[in-house]
Amino acid sequence: GSLALMDAGVPLEKHVAGIAMGMLLENDGQGEADMDTTAIILTDITGTEDALGTMDFKVAGNRDGVSAFQLDIKCEGLTVATMERALAQARAGRLHIIEQMEKALPVYRPELPPTVPKMMRGEIERDKIGRLIGPGGKTITGIIETFGLDNVDVDRDSGKFSVLGFDPLQMQAAMDHIMALMEGDRGGRGGGGGGGGGGRGGSRPAEYAGPAPVA
Repeated sequence: GSLALMDAGVPLEKHVAGIAMGMLLENDGQGEADMDTTAIILTDITGTEDALGTMDFKVAGNRDGVSAFQLDIKCEGLTVATMERALAQARAGRLHIIEQMEKALPVYRPELPPTVPKMMRGEIERDKIGRLIGPGGKTITGIIETFGLDNVDVDRDSGKFSVLGFDPLQMQAAMDHIMALMEGDRGGRGGGGGGGGGGRGGSRPAEYAGPAPVA
């Protein structure tokens, strides 16, 4: 759950853990006094204990409190005292699990791993969208192939575009190349009809000349 998300770089503030509680009763739990004195609360139940037990009580949350719970019972009801015991044991179990998770990974990783797809965004002038796309889409296809991207998506109405891929360095190089194409005629060679581009042959500027992309 949250441990896997933090390992993938998802910026979660705190770890979240869940635990399943069970209950065994003598004499089928007839009477409140009987339940309070004889009920056995089980922590972290398995399938067998769930099938043979009287309660399946799942509790999830972080160190500060409970965020979700779900309860199934096979008896007529639960007393307040029994619920208090179950919640107390669930809290102890949840905090123990969170402690182990924090030992493995205290906070989310600052960078996304190579296996996670990434996106960078930029914006160009609307009248230069054709230069990015190129005749028959040749320029934008060349950019995708040259820089090993998954895709380059352009909004024809706003001029905003997105670069999608896995390698941040190659993605940034593609962003630099796109902005170079937008500057005068330096990046426009190789195309035609006002919408040409130089996806494969255009040189990239040493500095990023456009708006700062958002990772």
